[in-house]
Amino acid sequence: MAFFLSLLPQIWPWLVIAAAQITALGGRRELGLGMIAILGAYALSIGALSLSATLIIALGMAGAAVLPRLGGRLAVLGHLAFVVWSVALGAHLVPGVQNLLILDQVTAGPDSGMFTLYLNLDKPMVFFAALLAWPAILHTRTEFNPAPLFLGLALLPVLFAVGVWSGAVRQEIALPDWWLLFAFSNLFLTCLTEEAFFRGYLQSALSARFGSLVGLMLASLLFGLAQAPGGLELVVFASILGLACGLGYAATGRLWVPTLMHFGFNFAHLTLFTYPGPV
Repeated sequence: MAFFLSLLPQIWPWLVIAAAQITALGGRRELGLGMIAILGAYALSIGALSLSATLIIALGMAGAAVLPRLGGRLAVLGHLAFVVWSVALGAHLVPGVQNLLILDQVTAGPDSGMFTLYLNLDKPMVFFAALLAWPAILHTRTEFNPAPLFLGLALLPVLFAVGVWSGAVRQEIALPDWWLLFAFSNLFLTCLTEEAFFRGYLQSALSARFGSLVGLMLASLLFGLAQAPGGLELVVFASILGLACGLGYAATGRLWVPTLMHFGFNFAHLTLFTYPGPV
């Protein structure tokens, strides 16, 4: 806690982002977007965002807001453009964004490899754009079906077991002094953002077009492919994690379910196994 509090002068803009996410999820989307717009103006004024990056983000947001009103081929092209824009932000490919390096080559435990953490300004913008592109994220209510949820939850320990068996991770119980910073960043900037895009938007859109099973499988595979820079093994593990979270979303229609599943998996990885992998 003390370590986290000592960083507040540096990390307060990301606390605003998290507050805006919570506000939007609570049904006050416009207020959340207003908070982000003010923060974006501040980031531009101090050089954390260049003018070109600010314009790319703003244009993507505007395009996402128009998407629900499009039809036919124009809608298909619009959604493809939105996916490309989202991937570019999520992969930090848009130049002119100064993400904050907050942990540099630290270790979670003696058997864990080096870990570096940035607090991102670009990636969480995808969360807000997804709410604009697919407004049903905030309103979808599926009749609860426990079977897919339990299957998704059961996949998570199986994934760890396979990871230990394959040597991708080793058991190591540790709680580094930066755990709260990791938890904050992972919950809001990573898990909530990725689940809003891959489950709330992509799985929903694909399911509406091709059926729920195809939507689930495609969204899970695309989630895995997004990890391709980490190698084939990571693609496979991430695809299974995506499937687990997708089952949770399909069972409930509530975004917080796959978000907590995703975060719980990542936090268990940090505290119970070598993170991000063994030395």
